[in-house]
Amino acid sequence: MNRFTGKQRLGLNLLCLLICLLHIVPFYILITTSLKALGDFSSMWVLPQQEWSFENFTVAWEQAQLGTAMFNSGFITFFSAACLILAGSLAAYPLARRQTKLNKFVYLFFIGVMIVPPLTVLVPLYQMVVDWGLLNTRAVAIFNNVAAFLSMTIFLYAGFIRSTVPKELEEAAKIDGASTMTIFFRIVFPLLKPITATVLIIACVYIWNDFQFAIFFLQEASVQTLPVAVNSFFGENSANLNLVAAASLVALLPMTLLFLFLQRFFIEGLAQGSIK
Repeated sequence: MNRFTGKQRLGLNLLCLLICLLHIVPFYILITTSLKALGDFSSMWVLPQQEWSFENFTVAWEQAQLGTAMFNSGFITFFSAACLILAGSLAAYPLARRQTKLNKFVYLFFIGVMIVPPLTVLVPLYQMVVDWGLLNTRAVAIFNNVAAFLSMTIFLYAGFIRSTVPKELEEAAKIDGASTMTIFFRIVFPLLKPITATVLIIACVYIWNDFQFAIFFLQEASVQTLPVAVNSFFGENSANLNLVAAASLVALLPMTLLFLFLQRFFIEGLAQGSIK
């Protein structure tokens, strides 16, 4: 039986279209602004009427040192995501399969950590980083990202394993003499592809766009990430929004492509990972 009438479906479709437009409009304005030559003060709602200035991207790349910043962001995001996937899945497996009192307490502890605002630990964390000599190193960004997103990663993996991965496969492997690590890496982990894509998108987008911690811990130009580099570039070129728009477009492109590539697995992982 159809739950919605024709008018209700039309209203929902219009609402979805409005929400899509609200998200697309900023990107459209960013594109039109980035393609205009310096001195072109035409409306932000229209594309360049005469010359499309692709030179803005070259200038922004060189002046903002986007190459170095993109390498730093990519390096930090890749190793942070790799550590999260490995540590999070390994920790979630016993928490999902062995319902002991200790495991329940540890699981609830990780969930509790998720509600703590990250900025509340900024001052002691900064002091610790300075004392350990990790300031202006990529390692401190990786450690911080893993600590910030590990609880969420364990929560998602544990829920997915409980609701989706059948125990019968593991029991059959145990009968054949497989060890726990063999069962995990050869049987369980390959089945975690949808939730792994979900973790990748959620964590990588936040890590790639992290500004609040990077601005404090990565102050030198040689280790700055893209958000910090674009912010500095904006301060120097606040009157040349065309260059700033070009730099911003370059900075958001990698994560946009990642989401488009993994969106099918992302939705599947969220749907299947619901805890029963």
